[in-house]
Amino acid sequence: MHYYRSTARHSCKNANARAAPAIHIFRYLPVCTAWQLALVTVLLVFALPGAAVQAAMEQNETAATLSLEVAVATAVEGNPGLAEMQARADAMAAIPSQAGTLPDPMVSLNFLNWPTDSLDRDQEAMTQLQVGIEQALPFPGKLSLKERAAEFDAASAASNVDEVRLRLIQNVKQTWWQVYYIDRALDIVSRNQDLLRQFVQIAQTKYKVGEGLQQDVLLAQVELSKLFDNEIKLQGMRREQVPRLNALLDRPANMQVQLLEQIDEDLDGMLPESELYTRAETSRPLLHQRRQEVEAARTRRKFAQRDLYPDFKLGAIYGFRQGRNQDGSSRADFATLRLGMSVPLYASSKQNKAIDQRNSELMQKQYALQDEWNKVQAEITAALADYQRASEQADLFKTGIIPQARQSVASMLSGYQVNKVDFLNLVRAQITLYNFETRYWNALSEANQALARLDAAVGEEIDNE
Repeated sequence: MHYYRSTARHSCKNANARAAPAIHIFRYLPVCTAWQLALVTVLLVFALPGAAVQAAMEQNETAATLSLEVAVATAVEGNPGLAEMQARADAMAAIPSQAGTLPDPMVSLNFLNWPTDSLDRDQEAMTQLQVGIEQALPFPGKLSLKERAAEFDAASAASNVDEVRLRLIQNVKQTWWQVYYIDRALDIVSRNQDLLRQFVQIAQTKYKVGEGLQQDVLLAQVELSKLFDNEIKLQGMRREQVPRLNALLDRPANMQVQLLEQIDEDLDGMLPESELYTRAETSRPLLHQRRQEVEAARTRRKFAQRDLYPDFKLGAIYGFRQGRNQDGSSRADFATLRLGMSVPLYASSKQNKAIDQRNSELMQKQYALQDEWNKVQAEITAALADYQRASEQADLFKTGIIPQARQSVASMLSGYQVNKVDFLNLVRAQITLYNFETRYWNALSEANQALARLDAAVGEEIDNE
């Protein structure tokens, strides 16, 4: 019996010797009880969470992991909503040449003055077999105006495709980062569940040997139940976000999504707000689309003004005759040329009203452009503010609060080992660290989501300083 007790003491000393360099808390313990062994286990789990978590990540990681870049490329390539807008733009691009081409000529075949009593083509001198052609000729300049208006419409549709692509990329990035935050929060919950299970074991062991209180056991169990509740909520959030991400990627809604574990957590500074405004003014597809709509409306107003001028029709007919004249000569064929034009007789109620209509449409498009520009500025300002706030929070958590909270937990673990810290404060310190770590990943996710909104608002990917 003495041999086994000595061996246990020796093992406990070795365990503490391994833990001490890692966390710089414990010195070698003279005696190792059962609850002290459990506590050393907790310290090792707490002191070296990165290695254990990394090993688990490497075991679970598969080739099916979805990086942000792959998600964006997949969405741009296969999203049906974007494909729909592209098909519409292709259809609009085929219109200008149609609008700028003359109307199709009319070819006619006429049987003129055919006698009904005998149906004899030679009987009457005016009987003719006519072949004619007629071409409508709009007033000079009208066709070019119609073609230009259609070109502006096509350019507007192409800009709309670019705008839809930007919004699609924004939605993919935001959803991806939301899922990524949930995954990191679930990892933290799982790690804290393991720690609290160890706390429960320690509290139970100390209670059994008369060195602890039953309320410590109950407290640890309550906090562990709270973590289970958080896990359920996070799993529900993930089940809600994953189908949205799959829909953006044109994949089955129930397809499993596994994201990368390691990412670049750096958040750099941002360009000045005025510089972002300047870039958006030239890069944002939505503003280009609205400008094209203004030019199309202005061109249509010019066409309405030109519509006060008449259109023309030019035709030629050749009539074939048979038979002979009274003097015995052959009857000559007839040639006819026709020129007609429209008369704007009802200009006051038609053409002039059309001009008024086009004027109002032009004003509407100009107001829409100004309104969109104001909204773009507001989007940039809001996204920039969110990015700066979230990035500052993430930096504060990463470099200040979380390291301090970890030191506090380690110190309390050391104090609890020598009965200088009560169990309630130890558990509260661990839960506080859990909350800070979760808030860090939430802030990092929000910063990257704000950056995605900022890229979409400016119209191009922002190169941070």
